[in-house]
Amino acid sequence: MPFAAFIRRIRSFSLSIGQLTFASFILLLAMIVMTSVASVISIRHIDTTFAELQRLQSLGDVAVDIDRRMNELRLAARDFVTDPDARPERVGAAASALSALLKKTRLELAPEQQDMIDGVTQRLANYREGIERVTALIARRTQLVAALPPVRERFEQAIADVPDRETARSLFRMQNQVAEALLTHDPAAAEQAAQRMRALAINQPALRGAVDAYADAIISVSDTEAQIAEIDKDVLGIEGRQIGRVTELLREVSASRGRLLGVDFAKTLAHDKWQSIILGTLGVLIGLVAALFVVRRTVRPLKAIATAIRSLAAGKKDASIPATDINNEIGDIARAAEVFRRTLVDADAAREAAVHALAEQRLAEESYRKLFQGSVDGIYVTTPGGVLLNANPALARIMGYATPQGLIEGISDIAQTVYVHPAARAEYQSLMQRDGMVREFEYQVRARDGTILWLSDSATAVRDDRDQVIRYEGTVRDITDQKRAEDAIAEGRRLLQQVIDTVPAVINVKDKQLRYVLMNRYMAGIFGVEPADAIGRTTSDLMSRYGAQKTDENDKRVLASGRGLGFYEEEYLDSQGKLRQWLVNKMPLLDAEGEIERIVTVALDIGERKRGEQEMRKAKDAAEAALRNLRETQNSLIEAEKLAALGRLVAGVAHEVNNPVGISLTVASSLERKTALFAAEVERGNLRRSSLSEFLETSRDASSQLVANLNRAAELITSFKQVAADRNYSDQRTFDLGDLTEQVVMSLRPGLRKHNLSLTVDCQPNLTMNSYPGPYGQVLTNLFLNAVAHAFPDGKPGAVDIQVRASGKDNVEIIFSDNGCGMSLDVRRRAFDPFFTTRRDQGGTGLGLHIVYSIVTNRLGGRLDLDSEPGKGTRIQIILPRVAPLEQAAE
Repeated sequence: MPFAAFIRRIRSFSLSIGQLTFASFILLLAMIVMTSVASVISIRHIDTTFAELQRLQSLGDVAVDIDRRMNELRLAARDFVTDPDARPERVGAAASALSALLKKTRLELAPEQQDMIDGVTQRLANYREGIERVTALIARRTQLVAALPPVRERFEQAIADVPDRETARSLFRMQNQVAEALLTHDPAAAEQAAQRMRALAINQPALRGAVDAYADAIISVSDTEAQIAEIDKDVLGIEGRQIGRVTELLREVSASRGRLLGVDFAKTLAHDKWQSIILGTLGVLIGLVAALFVVRRTVRPLKAIATAIRSLAAGKKDASIPATDINNEIGDIARAAEVFRRTLVDADAAREAAVHALAEQRLAEESYRKLFQGSVDGIYVTTPGGVLLNANPALARIMGYATPQGLIEGISDIAQTVYVHPAARAEYQSLMQRDGMVREFEYQVRARDGTILWLSDSATAVRDDRDQVIRYEGTVRDITDQKRAEDAIAEGRRLLQQVIDTVPAVINVKDKQLRYVLMNRYMAGIFGVEPADAIGRTTSDLMSRYGAQKTDENDKRVLASGRGLGFYEEEYLDSQGKLRQWLVNKMPLLDAEGEIERIVTVALDIGERKRGEQEMRKAKDAAEAALRNLRETQNSLIEAEKLAALGRLVAGVAHEVNNPVGISLTVASSLERKTALFAAEVERGNLRRSSLSEFLETSRDASSQLVANLNRAAELITSFKQVAADRNYSDQRTFDLGDLTEQVVMSLRPGLRKHNLSLTVDCQPNLTMNSYPGPYGQVLTNLFLNAVAHAFPDGKPGAVDIQVRASGKDNVEIIFSDNGCGMSLDVRRRAFDPFFTTRRDQGGTGLGLHIVYSIVTNRLGGRLDLDSEPGKGTRIQIILPRVAPLEQAAE
């Protein structure tokens, strides 16, 4: 069929107006149905997006709840680690609550989010394991600290008994360092001080044991503290941060997913908007095509109607339809068109209004439901009479009920059932009646299980048209833990004040403005005020009341340097005008950011110690002066003893020399008389041969006796001169020990006959020494005189024996022994002590053997040994080096 013929056939086809109207209505209805279906689909998508956003909001709330529970666990763990009185049950309860929350949350999450919860669970297990380890270490630390006081008392007693005060002062300083380190919670410094204490050289076994025991106890406590700190840092701190990181990731995932859903929601709204526009436009276009079709079929009779319909199709919805008053079919069509126009305008407006109202209603309902159901605070609606009308899940949980409905059914009268004090309900109603609202109204309630809770209530009164209160709407917060914390803080401050009030030392804490925030009663007594009256005031304020002054320069130095000043001494006047001396230490207290928040000061009254030190210095000066006088007296006595010994030696030598000189004098006198008689006979001339022979014989005998006695006197004088020269000159020289011993003994022999004693000398020949002969002679003289004075009392006869021989290659041995009365054990122990004598009533000075000991050990560089028993005599062994040490030369 030709195309032109087909077009002509289409144009020749005609329909009635009823048919055209019915077809147009059917077409319009189809477009409306399509638009409605598209709107329903869009609304369902929006509902799904809202549900997902709600779930993500719930997930964010869960992350906040997990973070809150984790903070409670970390606070409980921190209190448990730092507070010795904290109970581990609080940590276990916080961990159990967090674990239950994680299990409940995991069931509500998507599979890809459950891994995060599993990670938190594993970290929580590690956290619990760290708490168990810390619990064991804290128990061990408690045992070590409990065992420390007796060890410290033993240590301090041992220090008090030690005679070496330098060692005692060193140990006291190290003990102060240990105490300072423990006070500042520095276990490493305490352990170092204990190690230095152990390394100190101590010879006393008792002190050594006490020091080692105390150092071991301190090291054990420090090691335990270090292990607790290490677990706190490496396990509790790291695991806590990891758990916090997981909750942050959970919130980040929720936020990221929320942003994606927000973008999708915006796209959905844009899509629905353009879909409505397109469908509306498409409907209009289809209607226009239908109208054009109808117009084409009724163009002449319906020209005016077509024109109006065109205006309507062009968007002029306020244009009127002509020919509506015609009563024929065209009029019906015109009237129908007018009705359609109006219907279309009203439908569009109604549809837009309905969609807008529906969206606002759903948004409001969803927001209120989310706020009501998801609020962490309790929400309630009650009547003035005390009937609970509505409650949210949070309020039910606070009051111990599983559901809000159970709470509503379980409470009949709020004033009698819930309020612990009905007067609080009366005050609540009075405030509502007066102000129409309450804000942060606190009161106590009784939960379902009888537990007393503290609630903070904020509510508003709702009134009717007659201005009568018909209900109360409000929110409550559980502040029981806050109240308990406040009570605990108040109790802690009270206990801290009581503890520091019992310490006999100045303890105070200042803020950064150098005003007191804490002061113990001991310090308040110094200033003459009550501790509470000193809070908020400065040192200058307190001291200016009684005219004293004190600067805060040391506190400012702590603020400037950020570290403690160490111990220093300070003095100032107290409220009684008395000058007080103190040993002070100032330390900064830091906040969480490491900034100085407070300054703590501890001071000990050292006035008594200062006065003791002053008295000790005076006593020391007096003792040193007495020691100098004693030494001068001792030196004078020693010199006097030396002179006395020399005098006795001179007396003996003079007596011995007197014998040969007297004999020589007698012989010379006799010879002189014989010579005079012989000369007289010669002058008389009657000299006989017998007289000459007798004279010659007498002369020979006299000459022989004179020569022998004078030689004896010369020998004695030569020996005495040598001994005297050796004693007067302390120069070191080389000599034969046997010859020197014989010369000394020769000067001592004159006293032997007088005391009925015998002296035997056995000297090994050729014993050459390079030493000091004078001091050696002094030693032999003092030993001999001491034996004569003490070994043979009452003039009993006895024997003295001197043996001199070599002792090895470089030494000689001198043994001086007697068979006298001997010495007792007590006398033998003190024989060489200065001024010790058993004959003080007979003029003994007690310096004889002390001089011997000093010369042998100091001047001659040797050693000596005394062996004596009562009734068995005395034996003194002297070992001398052949060459005296040079450093011993100048005594």
